[in-house]
Amino acid sequence: MAFESGSVTCRMFYVPGGLPDDVVEKFAAAAAPPVHTLGHGSIDGWVTSRHLMDTNITADSAVVAGYIYLYLMQAERKIPPALLRAECKMEELAEMSARGLAYLRRSERSEIKKAIIERLLPQMPPTLKGIALVYDPQDHIAYASATSDKQLDALVLNFRSTTGAQLIPIEPDSAALQRAGVHLTSLVPTCFVPDFEYAGGPDTVGQDFLTWLWYASEAGALEDIVPAESGFIIEGPLTFEFEGAGAFETTLRKGSPMVASEAKAALMAGKKLRRACLTMAQGETMWTSTVDADSFVFRGLKLPKGEAVDPIGKFEERMLSLRHLREAFLSLFDHFLTLRTHEARWEKTLADVYRWVEQRAARP
Repeated sequence: MAFESGSVTCRMFYVPGGLPDDVVEKFAAAAAPPVHTLGHGSIDGWVTSRHLMDTNITADSAVVAGYIYLYLMQAERKIPPALLRAECKMEELAEMSARGLAYLRRSERSEIKKAIIERLLPQMPPTLKGIALVYDPQDHIAYASATSDKQLDALVLNFRSTTGAQLIPIEPDSAALQRAGVHLTSLVPTCFVPDFEYAGGPDTVGQDFLTWLWYASEAGALEDIVPAESGFIIEGPLTFEFEGAGAFETTLRKGSPMVASEAKAALMAGKKLRRACLTMAQGETMWTSTVDADSFVFRGLKLPKGEAVDPIGKFEERMLSLRHLREAFLSLFDHFLTLRTHEARWEKTLADVYRWVEQRAARP
């Protein structure tokens, strides 16, 4: 999804050491090949943000308002599944009729399918996909629309082979190490329900954070943390998770999930928030997004409307808004880590959260 307009779905990355001075030339050297060269396989490479077939990467086309803004383009030819099934069925029926057979062996059907793919694939128009990438040279931070594991792997590998630099996803473990020098694997698993038999693993620290943030935003525990006239609100849909007995995942979407009896029951069962809608407000300015606790991916992020009227000015305002959200969100994570790594303070926090859970008003 593009960064210059509309809602944004993205994950954040550290780029240790930044990018080399000749990085634009490196991207240009790894530009995507012409689409007309596409054969039976796939091609990929870098293109500008203007469109997915613009391979003319220069300083003017790759840099927007001081940010490097490119796409990793991926192209391949695909036969629509319904068309392939229909073509195969027609060929199979014709073959059975010509030979007077009631059925064909699996190997024969496989050969028919292979021949049809060989015939149809060159006729199919290329399917283009793009992974948007924005690099902030001031902070050595990148943002990308890669949210699936497959997209993430493709982006990280191509970025490293092109620039020689690393893209490290900003997730709970990397953020804790980068910002506080904390190794999450050293933390004892925790749970917000007293005397619970199984508290999960260290990889649920992101869920601990999002659940704590829900408590803190409702219980007024953020008043001494966030600036005046600012605030954070957790809203539905809510997705809870716990790898234990019973339902592995609970999602509350409609109605009033914040006060639903199912929300309280999920918390009392040891489940933690894995995904929720987060709103950050500063005065009348608001950011709203669905946040994944395990990956810190922002989905459907609505950025504040800026004042610029020209495209470059609008893009710069949006990137500054995204930076503001990133730092505010990670600053909350910093505060959470100071609690999480201090045994006495965390025990008190657990008691406060459990009391909040027990006293939550809930209605069917």
